Amino acid sequence: MKVKGSKLVEEIKSKFLEENLLGSDPFVLAKEWYGDALESEIKEPTAASLATCGIDGKPSVRFILLKSIIDEGFVFYTNYKSRKADQLKENPNVAMALYWSEFERQMRIEGTVEILSKDISDEYYDSRPEGSKIGAWASPQSRIIPGRSYLDNLKNDFDNAMTGKTIDRPDFWGGYLLKPNKIEFWKAREDRLHDRIEYVLEDGIWKFHRLAP
Repeated sequence: MKVKGSKLVEEIKSKFLEENLLGSDPFVLAKEWYGDALESEIKEPTAASLATCGIDGKPSVRFILLKSIIDEGFVFYTNYKSRKADQLKENPNVAMALYWSEFERQMRIEGTVEILSKDISDEYYDSRPEGSKIGAWASPQSRIIPGRSYLDNLKNDFDNAMTGKTIDRPDFWGGYLLKPNKIEFWKAREDRLHDRIEYVLEDGIWKFHRLAP
């Protein structure tokens, strides 16, 4: 795949993690890495694995799209009636990981989630293409359905019902904020002696240290 700005990709790959260059706020580096991925136009730069675990103790993981990083945490959107949402109600503790192979970078996040405000979810939903808005209404996410035609018929029904109307956000769909208490930055180096810098939130203060690879 042709990546925009191959020089940019090589420049990013050449950057390693040095303690004397890191600040006390991990969000600065998190936003920088996220921005690098978006700017380079690699395939699926926002893809992130999200691990959840309900009260049954059985973990579940899937890929989602990380839509933004704000000062409070990491933002993603989903159906509030999905399996992941059911587990988040039972146990708000989650882990997330992003891997950008082109840059040989990985970012791992641990923390708790909370539902975003309706205003923020509305704003993002309004920015989505019309087809994606209809999809949020039509898909009974994570539920068993009789076949593909069932889903297509649901979409067609919503298409017809909402023609010429404003497509408002369904109340069962919206955003989550992952508020981290641990963030790890991983950068590949030769001989498998990779860089690993871990930030841990202690009494409201971020502290970081280097981990052995």
